[in-house]
Amino acid sequence: MLEQREKIATNIRKGVLEYCVLGSLASEDKYGLELAEELTKLHLTAGEGSLYPLLARMKTAGLVETRWEEGGAGRKRKYYSITDRGRVMLKEFRAVWADITEQVEQLLGGQDGEAS
Repeated sequence: MLEQREKIATNIRKGVLEYCVLGSLASEDKYGLELAEELTKLHLTAGEGSLYPLLARMKTAGLVETRWEEGGAGRKRKYYSITDRGRVMLKEFRAVWADITEQVEQLLGGQDGEAS
């Protein structure tokens, strides 16, 4: 059962990860490792390996932009920030997510798995 549960969770995470990144960046700009640690802590991604390719695709799509800043010990860090296009996409996702959540709850019903 646990294996099946994790498979379901993984599929859902894959579908919403891009929007979770946008949601995180909506409150403040973050550098890559900081964002990866936040998402890993929340069990939304396995780590940096899956995040950086997603961030590159999001940048190409115009959802995020980057800039370099000095970090600790003289190292530069690449910071990610949400664009206006990304904010529009996040707003749309929030509306769709609310609708889907309500629809799924109606179909799933109670805790025992029986539809209401």
